[in-house]
Amino acid sequence: MSTLSSSSVEMATKLMQAIQYDRYGGGPAGLKHVEIPVPTPNKNEVLLKVEATSINPVDWKIQKGMLRPLLPRKFPYVPGTDIAGEIVAFGPQVKGFKVGEKVVAKLSHDRGGGLAEFAVASESLTASRPPEVSAAEAAALPVAGLTAYQALTDVAGVKLDGTGDQKNILVTAASGGVGHYAVQLAKLGNTFVTATCGARNIDFVKSLGADEVLDYKTPEGASLKSPSGRKYDAVIHCTTGIPWSTFEPQLSDHGKVIDFTPSMSSFATFALKKLTFSKKQLVPFLVTVKKENLSYLVQLVKDGRLKTVIDSRFPLSKAEDAWARSMDGHATGKIVVEP
Repeated sequence: MSTLSSSSVEMATKLMQAIQYDRYGGGPAGLKHVEIPVPTPNKNEVLLKVEATSINPVDWKIQKGMLRPLLPRKFPYVPGTDIAGEIVAFGPQVKGFKVGEKVVAKLSHDRGGGLAEFAVASESLTASRPPEVSAAEAAALPVAGLTAYQALTDVAGVKLDGTGDQKNILVTAASGGVGHYAVQLAKLGNTFVTATCGARNIDFVKSLGADEVLDYKTPEGASLKSPSGRKYDAVIHCTTGIPWSTFEPQLSDHGKVIDFTPSMSSFATFALKKLTFSKKQLVPFLVTVKKENLSYLVQLVKDGRLKTVIDSRFPLSKAEDAWARSMDGHATGKIVVEP
């Protein structure tokens, strides 16, 4: 009979430091430092010693109750889904990994578990991490990197090998977690990239490869008008609060706005555009994590073709400061917590 690797049995009797909350709301102050048992991997899971976890806005939106009653599945809840670390044990059906291997993994939002010293991840959402890619660089990739990648390739139709017709792409909030990946990935394809960000980040976004950058607080930036007069084939929309009426005149005939934080009004616009057979569309978007795509992004980082920009790093003992930094909404790149 197959059993867990023997180290799992030992680990299960140990306690670890973790961050959890036991009710909706509370923001950073609602996070509690606790000692809980190290989790035990199921048959197709790996147990990681966590080296880095990145914070995504969805983490604190779940805490706020924006996805209730779906998430979290139950309280108390350890938030965080994007982790990198070292495999210390695994279930009996795991075939692709060994103890001591360095990996990056995406945990499910219903279970969470990232803000802790150890976490269990599904083998199917865990990818190897070469020594050239640091834990922090890798932990930043899953939600933000894959969101940018899938929006560009699956919805906008950008081919990252540089083939295909040139497309004009707009990236809003281009200095943030998703945005800074979207600019870089778009430029691997045959694209002209216009980007918006705050004045202090204009040079940073240009350094990522954007062809033209707008300060979103100026009249031109607020109108999203391309300085070179281009109409956008796709908008990688990484912020909120911009009405459809602002996008519509700036889109090409078949232009799409890919909306990562769709509100009720976005879904209404989406439905209306479908019903009226409009060629211009608003596409509400939710990422689907695939191991092969995660491995592809890790390879791009290894090859120096994609970089993770880290806004700030916090120890697990100061996780609430990382939480507050994310909620503030002005991070440049990604926020990382390291146990």
